Amino acid sequence: MTSLRHAVLQASACATLSLIALGAQAQEKIKVGFMLPYSGTYAALGTAIENGFKLYVEEQGGKLSGREVQYFKVDDESDPAKATANADRLIKRDKVDLLVGTVHSGVAMALTKAAKDNDVTLIVPNAGADAITGPMCGPGVFRSSFSNWQPGFAMGKVAAEKGKKTAVTVTWKYAAGDESVGGFKEGFEKGGGKVLRDLNVPFPNVEFQSLLTEIASLKPDAVYVFFAGGGAVKFVQDYAASGLGKTSTLYGAGFLTDGTLQAQGATAQGLFTTLHYADGLNTARDTSFRTAYAKSFKMQPDVYAVQGYDAAQMYGAGLKAVKGDFTKKADLRSAIRVARIDSPRGPFSLSKAGNPVQDMYLRQVDGMENKLVGVAVKGLADPGRGCRL
Repeated sequence: MTSLRHAVLQASACATLSLIALGAQAQEKIKVGFMLPYSGTYAALGTAIENGFKLYVEEQGGKLSGREVQYFKVDDESDPAKATANADRLIKRDKVDLLVGTVHSGVAMALTKAAKDNDVTLIVPNAGADAITGPMCGPGVFRSSFSNWQPGFAMGKVAAEKGKKTAVTVTWKYAAGDESVGGFKEGFEKGGGKVLRDLNVPFPNVEFQSLLTEIASLKPDAVYVFFAGGGAVKFVQDYAASGLGKTSTLYGAGFLTDGTLQAQGATAQGLFTTLHYADGLNTARDTSFRTAYAKSFKMQPDVYAVQGYDAAQMYGAGLKAVKGDFTKKADLRSAIRVARIDSPRGPFSLSKAGNPVQDMYLRQVDGMENKLVGVAVKGLADPGRGCRL
């Protein structure tokens, strides 16, 4: 009888300890580290990404799978030279469970290496560097945005279908620009077009006059550009002032006119771009998102906000599968990789390499909107060249 009583007491004590442990676990917050640009050319993009992420969390009652979320922020200044040190602040000092970053492709590649070296889950909410879901891919590396190849390839296909035979490309000389141009060239040449010359300037240089003079001498049917933020504003304004648009149609990846229309004004009207999001999708999901974002932040969302929002959705899908136990990294990551995300852009899945398989939209600037013209390429998957997963 005594031994039975002892066994009962022992079992009761174990159960109590288990409940205490579970209670402590339930109270443990998820640490999310934002490594984003909060100053410089891309500052507005970083803010939109953070806003989108936080909006989704707030829609879930301020928690993900029952856990409160604690945020940490580092301004990456779009400076690759500072990327490793900035990543270490979030990984080693703040000990975050999830890294969300960044915009600049050079910074993102350094962040990807740091995340892999320290086994921290990373969701890239913008930077499209092909290598991230190519040779640098890993079990804990995901993207909620695009690969640089995707919108470039789609616009190359569109330009060829519109009967353009020759093109010149222009970009900043860095990974994002090189890869976007590469995608355009692949799509354009597949459709029978020919790229006459690839022109570039150092990032973040916005002195374009010499390039415009060279374009004028080449007389291409089309000009494809990859710029974002302040650079996009300046190029569109300079291109319009040059009068080149009368003979050489300007095309771009969607970042040329996303978040920049107010500054570009009349100079952007009528421009065609390709991207995985557009104004006026008019789906119930997108309308709900846009209404909620406008209410929370007193402005209309753009593609960057969508990418931040979907980064939170992706991590939420992983957490749901492990019932909030973010220490089960392998299971959480596997769940993200097979999730179907109900995005404002339209539902998307992830490739084996962790990149969205998604529709690429053709949009045209009309007033202050990048209005939907149609689907340029349905369910476009990045080839993930070099990924060994």
